[in-house]
Amino acid sequence: MQTYSNLVNGKPVEATSHQEILNPATGDSLGLAAISSEQDVNDAVIAARNAQKDWSRVSDQERQETVARVAQVLQDNSEYLAELITREQGKPLSGPGSRFEVQACVGWTQVPAALALAPETVHEDEERKDVLHRVPLGVVAAIAPWNWPLMIAIWQIIPAIRMGNTVVLKPSEYTPIATLEMVRLINQVLPPGVLNTISGDGRIGAALTSHPDIDKIMFTGSEATGRRIIEASSRNLAPITLELGGNDPAIVVPGTDATAIAEGLFWGAFLNMGQTCACIKRLYVHENDYDSVIAALSDLARQMPIGDGMNENNLIGPLQNKMQYNKVKELVGDARSNGCDVMEFGDVPDTGYFLPVTLVGNIQDGQRLVDEEQFGPALPIVRYKNLDDAVASANSLSAALGASVWANSPEEAEPVAMRLEAGTVWINQHGAIHPMVPFGGNKASGYGVEFGLEGLKAVTQPRVISIKK
Repeated sequence: MQTYSNLVNGKPVEATSHQEILNPATGDSLGLAAISSEQDVNDAVIAARNAQKDWSRVSDQERQETVARVAQVLQDNSEYLAELITREQGKPLSGPGSRFEVQACVGWTQVPAALALAPETVHEDEERKDVLHRVPLGVVAAIAPWNWPLMIAIWQIIPAIRMGNTVVLKPSEYTPIATLEMVRLINQVLPPGVLNTISGDGRIGAALTSHPDIDKIMFTGSEATGRRIIEASSRNLAPITLELGGNDPAIVVPGTDATAIAEGLFWGAFLNMGQTCACIKRLYVHENDYDSVIAALSDLARQMPIGDGMNENNLIGPLQNKMQYNKVKELVGDARSNGCDVMEFGDVPDTGYFLPVTLVGNIQDGQRLVDEEQFGPALPIVRYKNLDDAVASANSLSAALGASVWANSPEEAEPVAMRLEAGTVWINQHGAIHPMVPFGGNKASGYGVEFGLEGLKAVTQPRVISIKK
């Protein structure tokens, strides 16, 4: 059985314990992943600290060129990494699945490689000149989730090293293998110690985020864990970028052509089997359009083949783990027991963590499937009478990562979009992120932004050079 190790200072680390990783579609063993100790965490942080001094002195152009080489490594190994993602995480190779994820890794590496934060003269007069420089923070602790294990890790790694920081990355204990392999590959073009890994459960994550030599924390995951990270950061006063998930609402404006928006709504809700932070988690539809929207979504759901993602005909895969599988089943069961209309589509395999594509009608705010983030392939569809009611419902929860408005024209949607409380509000699309567009949450969905120039600023600290003339 193959064993996957962590890398510290460019070298594999022998582990004293391991965990077996299973394919969520088949139950087959993928191999053993290392479990780090607290000493391993300390060793990784020390290696990153030692490497950061030299890495920060490398010219900006050379760092750009190095990051561009990382993008090429990802491209050259794209099919290998995509297959690992499918076997470990479950998302299909085809459609918006594993190949899509790896190409996103390439794009989110190429863009920071091409960006620069030039010194900015913020004030100048006859007596003085003040220039704002952006300098690295130091060692970044990055904690990646299991739903998009490589893509979100890249979001954390690449801006950090691009700006002269070094990184200690902890992948999710549910999906460590593909991430460890990606890090092994890109370390071929990075100086030793610039990118290091540790692996294990929340105990190891806590040891990393509370380490006194951590200068920045980047975390994507649950609100509960995010709050613990905030508490842990008081020990090192590290600034934090938190993306804590969402319960994204989508509002269909009255009179909107259901067939024109159906595909966008479907993938907005069921991308990665609904296991995406910025997925549509609750859909608000005017009472006059309710039946036509359900009919259009049902037609699409019937056409979606469900099964092992290694079969390129399949577009819907399993849930990644038993915990999430049980949670979604529980929420759908709660809706059914409360008299909601539960509509299930697709032939579900007998093995693996598969659930049917599920639309749930005759449901209201206050029921668990609406108020709790399901993170799975079950979409509650709520009737409303007027737009004010829909906006109030959309804004009623503490989650505020994304939202969307769907209409026959952008002009109809824009006034509604401006009233929604979310970090990003999309019009006639959902979850359409871009490497140049800042992305982050409001309210309990976290703080700080990633991507583009604002994302680069988030992994630096300002230094003003003030010159007397």
